[in-house]
Amino acid sequence: MNCLFCKIAKKEIPSDLVFENDEIFSFLDIHPVSDGHILVIPKAHYEKMTDTPDELLSKLFVECKKLMIAIKKALNADYVAVSVVGVDIPHFHIHLVPRRHDDGLAGFWPTKEFVDGKLILEKIKKALD
Repeated sequence: MNCLFCKIAKKEIPSDLVFENDEIFSFLDIHPVSDGHILVIPKAHYEKMTDTPDELLSKLFVECKKLMIAIKKALNADYVAVSVVGVDIPHFHIHLVPRRHDDGLAGFWPTKEFVDGKLILEKIKKALD
């Protein structure tokens, strides 16, 4: 497999390791949104969040919570934004981005005017069945 994040988790490619255990690997993003931007990945390869087993997904987000507390404290951040986008590297990953209310950074995505969402709501609820 030629997955960049798998190679990082196996330490075939160097990274600035933040935390590691048997299942989880976290490291500083090399293209940070802000100082302290961390990526949290499962060591096993899962392309998307929906592919990741629930038990592992729970462990990943519990670890993210611990990291968020540490990031906020260490960097005096007002909050830590969490993002799961997954379009750059086809290996499930979670972004933890330290933010300050006055940091001048834009939001993570553009918004648009809300329209009556009844049809959309019906489609989503039906898909949950």
